[in-house]
Amino acid sequence: MAVEAGLLGSGTEQQDWEEEPEVVRTIARQIKLWRERAGFTQAGLGLAIGFSEELVAKVECGQRIPTAQFLEKVDEAVNAGGMVAAFKADLVTARYPKKVRDLAKLEAESVEIGAYSNHNIQGLLQTEDYTRALFKMRRPLLDEETIERQVAARMARQVIFERWPAPILSFVQEEATLRCPLGGREVLRGVLERMLEIGQLRNVEIQVMPTDREDHAGMGGQLCLFETPDGLTVAHTEVQQFSRVIADRKHAHVLKARYGIIRAQALTPRESMTFIEKLLGET
Repeated sequence: MAVEAGLLGSGTEQQDWEEEPEVVRTIARQIKLWRERAGFTQAGLGLAIGFSEELVAKVECGQRIPTAQFLEKVDEAVNAGGMVAAFKADLVTARYPKKVRDLAKLEAESVEIGAYSNHNIQGLLQTEDYTRALFKMRRPLLDEETIERQVAARMARQVIFERWPAPILSFVQEEATLRCPLGGREVLRGVLERMLEIGQLRNVEIQVMPTDREDHAGMGGQLCLFETPDGLTVAHTEVQQFSRVIADRKHAHVLKARYGIIRAQALTPRESMTFIEKLLGET
């Protein structure tokens, strides 16, 4: 299924996206008002900006979420003087699935984040090619525009590495995730190089859990911990199609303690960087 440039979302992705944010409906109404003020029909506006009448109609009723490029083209066509294009900033997170918006909010508010991953590279460490490969493997199959939307959402979360004050970030990866060539050898090389690059940041520590460990506290599966400025720890776990945020202090404390043991059992950050460099040389 081909993706038409400038638009993302199908309007039928209820499971991941649920109801679109109010800002989407507001922008849809504004586009319609400016179009009518300029004397365009939906077909006429589509012709002027290079899109079909059907797509314009779906944007105006909130079934499709426009990208920055779409808003810029509309703004120019209707002579809005930047009034339509100004909505670009409001759509930065609105284009993403609800659970991704929730995660991004947790990440943005946290002063410390710790993540243990046991079946693929942690999302914040992934490259675009690696992420795309993962979504292409999903069953049932995802259409191309859904894949691109998911990829964009995950890549956008990596802005956390540019935040200041910088949060403390730690990652523990199972050795198997660093050896499994998901997407192909070149994709694996790219993500290993990315990990080495991120591992050089002063606020980031990446560790590897070797497969030869005889004692392992991570048998309960992957987890992610967020510590807020007021000292509250929130945990996030995910399995198959289910995602859960755990704010209960008792349960979050157990997961925090478990993560501490996992880190103690893994290679040190320095040993881990050396290990990843060795794997990269072998890939």
